[in-house]
This record gives sequence, structure tokens and C-alpha cells, in this order.
Amino acid sequence: MQNSMITTALELPGYRIVRNIGVIRGITVRSRSIIGNIFGGLQSLLGGNITIYTSLCERARADTYELMCSHARQLGANAVVAMRYDATELMAGLTEVLCYGTAVLVEPSTPQS
Repeated sequence: MQNSMITTALELPGYRIVRNIGVIRGITVRSRSIIGNIFGGLQSLLGGNITIYTSLCERARADTYELMCSHARQLGANAVVAMRYDATELMAGLTEVLCYGTAVLVEPSTPQS
């Protein structure tokens, strides 16, 4: 499934939805390591972007995105609409990241004359 076939919108321009397959998701739970906490703490003393945490967040989002895409492919979808991310702190240092959307089957719209 191409990234161009995944959107946060409710429809995909140039395509029409021919079948709504259903809700799909990817989920991961991440924790910060002791080393990460030490380096993150040092970076927070200096202010600015705390790159070790930024990297952790980006990895978590990428992993959940790939899991969501895999789930969509398993169900036979060729596109995803209404894609969203959500994150919840389960406990101190432990975060759940969720990527979800609606798996659909689309086909190109025919130009109207």
C-alpha cells in the first residue's frame, strides 16, 4: 500500500470508495530506558529539542503506522481513510501509541462528461 493511498481525510481525491472494510489499527507500547532518561535529563537542563525523546516518539509512530498498514493489507484494503494517531501514558515512562483508520477498497473515479 502506497503512502499516497493513506489520508487523514474522509475521502481520497480521484478515487471512490467501493467497499468499507472496517477499522484497522497498529499499537505499540514504549518505555524509556535508564540511559535514555539520563541523556534526556541532561538535554532538558540545556533546554530546546530533547532529541533522544523525539527519536523515541518518531520510532513509535513509524512502528504503529507500519502495523496499521500491515493490518489493512491483511484485510484486503488498498487504501486507508480517516487515519489518526493517539498516545496515552499508561504509567510514568510507559506510553502506548496507537495509529488507526478505516480500511477501504477504492478505484479511480471516472471523469464525468
